[in-house]
Amino acid sequence: MKPLYRLLFTFGLFLLLIACAPQEPMSAPEPSDTYFPISIDGTPLQLQLALTQSEQSKGLMHRESMPTDHGMLFLFKQPEPRSFWMRNTHITLDLGYFDASGRLLEIHTLYPNDENSVPSRNQKVLIAIETNRGWFTRNNIVAGSQIDLKSLAQAVSRRGKSLDSYSIQTAH
Repeated sequence: MKPLYRLLFTFGLFLLLIACAPQEPMSAPEPSDTYFPISIDGTPLQLQLALTQSEQSKGLMHRESMPTDHGMLFLFKQPEPRSFWMRNTHITLDLGYFDASGRLLEIHTLYPNDENSVPSRNQKVLIAIETNRGWFTRNNIVAGSQIDLKSLAQAVSRRGKSLDSYSIQTAH
């Protein structure tokens, strides 16, 4: 019997040591004004993520400028037609609409403070990216170009969310 007690005591001690071992500290999610490196067809772009309804409604409003190679990525829960406008947005921008696989569908020019909607032609937009005017052209980013979904997943995770909450289609 003594070997059984010794074994149970050792196992219990082992479990206690595991439970008391220092744990990795949980880091707080990054704030919404954090820029994340997310490339499109290998071209780096620093993007803020608009994930919540309030972040998406605010977008790039009330900014006078944005650094070169920076922008904002809007990630929606479900693919559908999208429409953007420029109320209180003073920067000249381009807008790219992307599908659930991260493929660029179309690019539109946006004009400062223009309150006319710029609708997508495609019915299945899941992601939109606003950049400084001319970024897509300067970097030869055209319809069919692909967002790096791995870096997007990392950025979403650093914001305290999971890409699983969105309708992203990743290749397996």
